Parts: sequence; structure tokens; C-alpha cells
Amino acid sequence: MSDNPPEIDTDTQANGDESNDRIAKVLARAGVGSRREIERMIADGRISLHGRTLESPAIKISGIDGILVDGSPVAAPERTKLWRFHKRRGTLTTARDPEGRRTVFGDLPAHMGRVVTVGRLDMNTEGLLLLTNDGALARWLELPDTGLVRRYRVRVHGRVTDQQLAGLKDGITIDGTHYGAIDAALETAQKQGGANAWLTVAIREGKNREVRRVMEHLGLSVNRLIRVDYGPFSLGSLPAGGTAQVPEKQLRACLPDFFTDAPKTAGTPEKTHTPSRWAKAKKKNTVRPGYKRTRTRTTDGDTGQNRDTGRAARRRTRPRGDKK
Repeated sequence: MSDNPPEIDTDTQANGDESNDRIAKVLARAGVGSRREIERMIADGRISLHGRTLESPAIKISGIDGILVDGSPVAAPERTKLWRFHKRRGTLTTARDPEGRRTVFGDLPAHMGRVVTVGRLDMNTEGLLLLTNDGALARWLELPDTGLVRRYRVRVHGRVTDQQLAGLKDGITIDGTHYGAIDAALETAQKQGGANAWLTVAIREGKNREVRRVMEHLGLSVNRLIRVDYGPFSLGSLPAGGTAQVPEKQLRACLPDFFTDAPKTAGTPEKTHTPSRWAKAKKKNTVRPGYKRTRTRTTDGDTGQNRDTGRAARRRTRPRGDKK
């Protein structure tokens, strides 16, 4: 038997089993880097398969066995995770900025590993941004067909009428772009002569700068925009720049269709049901907090009776006026 590694026919594999994934997708899901970064790594000769240095990213694979990056094997993709993140105003939803401006990824803790954003928020929009280690989940959450409602609090400059907002329920077309049904309402009645008003706005498509463009079409200038909900996930009391992982049990309960219907391929490992990872309810504590620290009982060797030796007992037997 020859010790030489097998030849890799990238053209054949690229047109092979459709359940396989392109190697860039698999390695991106495993957290090695973005697909573009992996394509550059292949061009630089840093990735090998079964001992052969890859020259093309067109190859499709069914798993990570035999793949080395810089001579080291690739760890298996982790289970699907989702985080809530409170995006600050003035940060970009991008991994890198050529101008060196601040991005949301600069606020993320290192232990999260490589993640992607679910959609984008423009630079001056703040609030809830979802992050995940699973590109398939990100795409599923973004799809208009999924029907997840994005809810915002919007502060606008200008006079607002209920008639204006009611007219958005059937959708609106602006400069050739049609926006679907929008639910908008005043949070409180606008004061007489007031320059600003707070609105709640709910959309389902999430087109680029949708809320701002619709408000501008109504003659209103947006001076603050905060996303508070994305589908079943809420910003809550998360501080600016803060992150919180959605527990696996809650994630599955909120998105059952994704975990049932998502494709199970090399790039998106099987989403197994693992309740053993879930947090267990704590047993009810029937002992009064601090009780053991303030009172102990020992057996009197002479009488065989229990007696108190804790601080509470000493206080009862101490003569008045004795402060020692």
C-alpha cells in the first residue's frame, strides 16, 4: 500500500454530493475565520486536506477530518449559540473599518470566539443586535419569510399625527422601493408646541435604513433610534456595550422551526437536543440564611442535653453592662 496521500480532484468534489459544503463555509462555521479570510489562507498555501496543500476553495467536503490549518487540526464546530448585544450609538456593524472607526466587535469579550451579526444597524442606531456563531441561523433570522418583528423606539423632530402613522399599516412606496406593513404609534400625546416626539415602530422586513427613510418621507427627522426587540428577543436592561448569551433551552423554545427544519450539513452540524446542558432549578433553601452562623448546638457531656454555644446563646447569658 502506498504512503502517498490521495490526489484531490477539486472539480469532481465541487460537483459532488449536494449535502457537502464548500471548505470555506465549513471552516468559517468552525470559527477559523470568515469565508474570505479562508480563501486567502488557501491562496497562501496554509490549508491542507489529507496531506495535500489546497490550491482552490472550490472543493466540497463532508466533514473536517484530515483538514489542517497551519499544520494543526481543526476543532469541530460548536453547537449553535446566540447572544444579545447592546450596540452603542456611533459604532459600526462591521468587523473592520478602513478609517479606523469603532466597531461593535471591539466591545465583545474574547471568550465568544468568532461570531457574525444578524443583520446590521447603521452607525447612529443603537440598541439590540443579535450575534451568533452559526451563519445558517443568522440568515434564517434575517429572512423576511421568517416574519420576525423588529421593534424600535424612535425620537423624531416635527409634528406627528395619528393619521400619518395609520397610513403606514398598508405599506408605502418611496422612490421606487416598497416597504411592507409598518405599525407605528405615539408613545404619549405630543405636547402643544413640542418639537420632539417618541414613537414605537414595528417592521418585518428590515430593509436598509427603513425606519429613517419612512420617517423622512413623513417630514420627520429622526434624532434617536433604538431597537428594543428582534422577534422573541428583547434588549431589556442590558447595559450599553453589554452582551448576554441566550440560554439553549430558551433558544430552542423561541425558534423551534429553525431547529426542526435547518439543513444538517458539514458546515452546520446536527442541532442535537441536549437538555443535560441546561441549567437546573435550584432546590428551595429551607434553612434561614445565617442561622448556622449565629447558633450552634452541642451535647453536654455531663447531662446528655443539648445546649446553645453560638453567639445568640452568649448574648443571653452575658451579664448586662459587660461589653467584652
